[in-house]
Amino acid sequence: MKEAMKRGWRRRCPCCGSGPMLSGYLKVRDTCAVCGEELHHHRADDGPAYVTIVIVGHLMAPLLLWSFMKFEPDPWILSTIFAVGCVSLSLYLLPRLKGVFVAIQWAKRMHGFGQPANV
Repeated sequence: MKEAMKRGWRRRCPCCGSGPMLSGYLKVRDTCAVCGEELHHHRADDGPAYVTIVIVGHLMAPLLLWSFMKFEPDPWILSTIFAVGCVSLSLYLLPRLKGVFVAIQWAKRMHGFGQPANV
């Protein structure tokens, strides 16, 4: 499962590790372009978004408090910098976490992964 999660983080097919998993920013391909592994079984739903929010919140909230107490900047400047930081970090993490969620489902054979094609 660890190898599949690494491949998912890199947004690669959890089976072969070389084919791209995503066809757009968050759209998972139906099949891997390299090995033909079916990926349409995934049920990532809102999981990656929730985990992204938790990670960004736990990283940025203490940093926001610390920077406000340490440097005492103007609140508009601070809020602008942290808004851009939160959005940037969220946009970076979201497709990678979706890849990890799909890879975990593939590794655990959840939601139809590992089933014969005609079932």
